[in-house]
Amino acid sequence: MLGAVPVGGGAPVCIQSMTNTETSNAGATLEQLAALEEAGCEIGRVAVPDEESANAIPTLVAGTSMPLVADVHFDYRLALMAIEKGAHGIRINPGTIGSVERAREVARAAAAAGTVVRVGVNSGSLESRLRKQGVRAEAESLARSALDSVALLEDCGVGAIKVSVKASDVPRTIAAYRLVADATDWPLHVGITEAGTVWSGTIKSSVGIGALLAMGIGDTIRVSLTAPPVEEVRVAKVILASLGLREAGLEVISCPTCARTEIDVVSLATNVEEALEGCRIPLKVAVMGCPVNGPGEAREADVGIAGGKEGGLLFVGGELVRKVSPDDLYEALISEVNRLVEERERGGA
Repeated sequence: MLGAVPVGGGAPVCIQSMTNTETSNAGATLEQLAALEEAGCEIGRVAVPDEESANAIPTLVAGTSMPLVADVHFDYRLALMAIEKGAHGIRINPGTIGSVERAREVARAAAAAGTVVRVGVNSGSLESRLRKQGVRAEAESLARSALDSVALLEDCGVGAIKVSVKASDVPRTIAAYRLVADATDWPLHVGITEAGTVWSGTIKSSVGIGALLAMGIGDTIRVSLTAPPVEEVRVAKVILASLGLREAGLEVISCPTCARTEIDVVSLATNVEEALEGCRIPLKVAVMGCPVNGPGEAREADVGIAGGKEGGLLFVGGELVRKVSPDDLYEALISEVNRLVEERERGGA
């Protein structure tokens, strides 16, 4: 349990992200944590690079309902402060935390406080004892670093451990996680580190995280993007939903377009997705413009439009409800979705 959030043990895969505000600026950090939670984040992580950041932890813990993880590097004393100040969890990296004795001191403090500890190994900061000069960190070395640290934590009595072994490329990451998953039953935090911008990072993270989750490896995920943290949460939700692991609210499906397309599906689908952004009600909405698959896909959705140059067919719950003129496709679809959302919200009230 990380705060009130179960991790591992058959619990749903949970989503986390990390703030990019100065942690010492509690107001700005709480504002970003609130935005992350609103987007669907379940665990918040903050960097703790200095004492001012560590001193902000009690305010942050009190100001968010998400469990808070303190991310600490280089100075083990900041990890001790984070534990003392009430962080639900800490993340430490064997390659940056310092000597074994300092790691033990942090572990003993975490054990005494009941603080969750994540061993977070990254390819870019692997322990020097396991890295050959001028050679990249291989999967076996990443796994060895993590498992050695897990053994140290267990020896010190830490009772709640998470493990991550991230590289910036998919093959090494998958190989490292498979080694760790075979060697320990502790929950695994999975992701691709330094994945990149929204475009490339989303693709790389989806491939890597998706492959691991499809193997049954992974209990909590973070999509690491060079982008506002809320984007990480949005991508994570779609990854989980695409594997049938979580409901991500409203899903828009649309045809890829070809010479048979008779309407501007790209604009219609984009406008529909933007209009319905933030909807938490699980609905499948189809925007189709092809006579081959259009009617069938629209019929299988909760609400679907199969458009053509003469107009479109509006389906609701698998039933054709009416024909719609070409100029009214967007309004008809949005109106029907909003009606269903209101119905389901009333039903769940």
